[in-house]
Amino acid sequence: MTPPEVLVAAPASPLERLKLYVHRNEREVAVAFFAGGFVFDIVTVGRIDAWVTIAQQCLYLGLMTAVLLHMLFEQGMPAPDPAALPRLRRWYYQYRSAAIHFALGALMNLYAIFFFKSSSLLVSFGFLAFLIVLLVANESRRAKNLGLHFKFALLGLCYLSFAAIVVPIAVGSIGLGVFLASMLVGTLPLAAAAGWIRRRRPAVFAQARRQILLPLGVVLLAFLGSYLLRIIPPAPLSIPYIGVYHSVERTAAGGYRLGHERPWWRFWHHGDQSFRAQPGDRVYVFFRVFSPARFADRVQMRWYWEPGGRGWILQDTIPIDIVGGRAEGFRGYGFKSNYQPGRWKVEVATTDSREIGRVYFTLESVLAGARALSEDLE
Repeated sequence: MTPPEVLVAAPASPLERLKLYVHRNEREVAVAFFAGGFVFDIVTVGRIDAWVTIAQQCLYLGLMTAVLLHMLFEQGMPAPDPAALPRLRRWYYQYRSAAIHFALGALMNLYAIFFFKSSSLLVSFGFLAFLIVLLVANESRRAKNLGLHFKFALLGLCYLSFAAIVVPIAVGSIGLGVFLASMLVGTLPLAAAAGWIRRRRPAVFAQARRQILLPLGVVLLAFLGSYLLRIIPPAPLSIPYIGVYHSVERTAAGGYRLGHERPWWRFWHHGDQSFRAQPGDRVYVFFRVFSPARFADRVQMRWYWEPGGRGWILQDTIPIDIVGGRAEGFRGYGFKSNYQPGRWKVEVATTDSREIGRVYFTLESVLAGARALSEDLE
């Protein structure tokens, strides 16, 4: 008697095993790709004032506005039969929601990176956490099923973030007046769209007021409140480098020679963050501020001392005028000759008290003696 044939399943290909793994771990894979993409964009994103970057944002904002307004007008109407539509319109109806979420995710990722680079994380943590929560929510299935009011709220957030960055670039300075002007510019597109609906489609205006103007007003109030609390980072300014040194000298080539005693193994320190002060020493803080071309404004270097756990006490404020355009950032420094041992903090902030960056260091008084300073060139 012939034994029955035994069917043996062919081993799955690497691609099929990968698809199976992604299907079984969809949530974890999505989180990993989101985090990896965010870190990749931090490293690779271009200049904040690059015309290509600004044009890309304008394109995304314009397309999202057109599609969301079209979806608003179609509310309450029967869905079109896909089989009766031309190929291009069928493709539009099939992929427009995915395209909206892709564009929103791309813009919010970009703004989170720009704001992340424009301040110390301790100061801007609340605002950045809010942006990242919305960015993650935009990728979730539940958010994709929410109504137009949530999508218009995210669109309003993108418009206000865009204006908060681009208006200071165009004006060439920052401050309260520039910020308020940027908020006005950011509200104009959606407010103008609602005004157009009121004139041309009055029957739809009640929906527009509820789904466009109300979410925009909530986001605007959140921006204004964040500004009053000084937690909105001062984009487009950023500090790529700040450090503590024993000496700062201008070189004949136009650079700076920075003297320090930092041992080689403290590679994570910038200069002498463990500062050994001999009699007559000055404490220098050197920094680079990135600002767009044709940008001219003033920043403040604020020196704080902590006397034994009693909180930070402001010791000095030094105004420094900055000029933009240099790819590596405007170079500046300040120094103190009168100081006490203990913990110190130096903040670089805008004139409207929004912090751009900071450095901590510990100062110890030592006896005079021979020493050999190492040098960095900037």
